[in-house]
Amino acid sequence: MNVIFMGTPEFAVPCLERLIADGHNVSAVFSQPDKPKGRGYKMVMTPVKEVAVKHDIPVYQPQKIKGNDEVFETIENLQPDIIVVVAYGKILPKRILDAPKLGCINIHASLLPKYRGAGPIQWSVINGEKETGVTSMFMAEGLDTGDMILKLSTEIGEDETSGELHDRLSVIGAECLSQTMKLFEENKVQRTEQDDALSCYAPMLEKSMGKIDFSWDRQRLHNLVRGMSPWPGAYTYIDGKLLKVHKAKAVDGMHGKAGELLDEKKFIVACGDGALEFIEVQLEGAKRMNAQDFLRGKKLCKGLILG
Repeated sequence: MNVIFMGTPEFAVPCLERLIADGHNVSAVFSQPDKPKGRGYKMVMTPVKEVAVKHDIPVYQPQKIKGNDEVFETIENLQPDIIVVVAYGKILPKRILDAPKLGCINIHASLLPKYRGAGPIQWSVINGEKETGVTSMFMAEGLDTGDMILKLSTEIGEDETSGELHDRLSVIGAECLSQTMKLFEENKVQRTEQDDALSCYAPMLEKSMGKIDFSWDRQRLHNLVRGMSPWPGAYTYIDGKLLKVHKAKAVDGMHGKAGELLDEKKFIVACGDGALEFIEVQLEGAKRMNAQDFLRGKKLCKGLILG
């Protein structure tokens, strides 16, 4: 099939690579504009653009889509059978949604209708879900509200971070897309309407959301640390300096005041219903390290209150 692919970050890369490997004609790729990165602010290609350039696929990077006649004309001239959208980062207007013969489809990293929005992976971990997955869907004008086509599910590991889950779901997403494209080729696509009553919203994360409240129970805090890793990171404060907590685990049988350091050798801190042990931490201005190595370099006294 003649496909236009729209995507930007690393999550979308396996989907584009799978379309190419499956023999589809990817006639164009749309991606967000390149951005400067690093100390030298050097312009860096988006991960999706890198793959497109490698395969000599034309790349378009418009600043805006809505009301852009040039973008619409480009899409019309390419005469796509289908447009595949994976984490593109821009909302498509109705005339683009209606342009392809078979419609626009999206690969979304949740089991819809749960976790519509920009942060489905992180919020599924933060909320302690045991299962998530990927859904292929027809795109509509609402936010992730279109009819569903196919779902592939996976269990979430007890200690799995959102970063680790992200990487697994990107691969599952490519498989979901491949199977969905086959359904189109065999004319076997079935549409399943979403039940709005079962939906919930997963907004983009903000740094402030990572602040650790030691009055919470240990499982809730464990989920917060997992869900905020690697970005924006769960954090607390020691002596006025920000301390990121990259990994932690719940501890049974230890209690104290919320935020109290209970074990200065294992970095165990009291919380609402027990305690949490920090496994990997990063002090402001320093590198990420094992918590026990951190404590060898920075002596903390038992009874210290964090936060």
